[in-house]
Amino acid sequence: MSEKKPLRKAAQFVNASPTRLRNQKRRGAKIIGYFCSLTPVEIIDAANLIPFRIAGDPTETISEADTHLEAIMCPYVRSCFDIALKGRYEFLDGLVVPHSCDSIERIYNIWRHQLKPDYSHFITVPHVVFDSSYEFFSDELRVFKESLEEYTGNSITDEMLHRAIVQRNKQRQLLRELYQLRKYDLPLISGTEVMPILWAGTRMPAQEFTEALRPIIDEAKARKHIGSRSNARLMLVGSEVDDISIIKTIEESGASIVMDDTCVGSRNFWHDVATDISPLKALAKHYLGDVYCPRTYKGGTAEDRFRYLVDYASDFSCQGVILDIIQYCDTYELDVPSMRDYLEKNGLKVLVIDDAYSARYVGQLKTRVEAFIELINQGVQ
Repeated sequence: MSEKKPLRKAAQFVNASPTRLRNQKRRGAKIIGYFCSLTPVEIIDAANLIPFRIAGDPTETISEADTHLEAIMCPYVRSCFDIALKGRYEFLDGLVVPHSCDSIERIYNIWRHQLKPDYSHFITVPHVVFDSSYEFFSDELRVFKESLEEYTGNSITDEMLHRAIVQRNKQRQLLRELYQLRKYDLPLISGTEVMPILWAGTRMPAQEFTEALRPIIDEAKARKHIGSRSNARLMLVGSEVDDISIIKTIEESGASIVMDDTCVGSRNFWHDVATDISPLKALAKHYLGDVYCPRTYKGGTAEDRFRYLVDYASDFSCQGVILDIIQYCDTYELDVPSMRDYLEKNGLKVLVIDDAYSARYVGQLKTRVEAFIELINQGVQ
């Protein structure tokens, strides 16, 4: 039987990852579950632990979590907690939660109380950015590092942090190279194929994922093209857009998602962490300064806050933007009116969708996306 091609292996890895991690756990590995792009995974790497990004499951009906969480809470967070209560995250040894939003903050103590992980830590992340914010956050990361040292019984030196940063930067560089293949008039890789690759990187050791990326990129480069020249070129913007069926529905409706700004996508790797300053200061600068998220207010006008999205759209020749907003996501819902207006003023068509984080929602999505694509195509003619 011939070996599976790298792209196909990546697509199958996400479903298989819990089994692989359970096997690694039996060999002595410790696995730390975490939420959000604001978690500095390099510190977990340096502690010789495996970071595992926690996800929900839109295909699973939320039932167990309803006895602990109100129905108007973020459905993504409720889904994550629900499947954890059902035992699907029993292989996790620890939990790390940064203060990204109110729902993520509140799930921390509820998760600790109900599931009692061996290790847990909450990272306070400033919501505004001043010089003092970086100093504060750098100290918060020091406390996080010390908590992992206490948990593992091993020290984490600056040299170990530097190596972890360099390794993650190699990964970031390769992911940016992968995204360049989406710039072609006829992209060499689809958004549907990219999503499981990104998720694989959140659920396997950093070096293993970095080594897996090169053959994936080489396989995609060897293609002539995918899709059709008539496909509308779209950018997907949102928070935890981790449901591959959403991407697949959009692309099967006659579009190519060629760029994104999401918690699972480019937000994680578009900027490297500096290697010429102390590691904790570099990590503070990166996660607070380089990760664009509505929960962090950096001041300025709409031009200052959203210009990077227009730059993405220009670089990747996007004709439209889909804002996928998870229900009850206050941070994004407050940003959407000004973000939509700014994008439209810069010549981009915008579709805002209210994501219920449910398989039922995906079935309703296709009609709206098809109408949006038709609107874009009418403008091109």
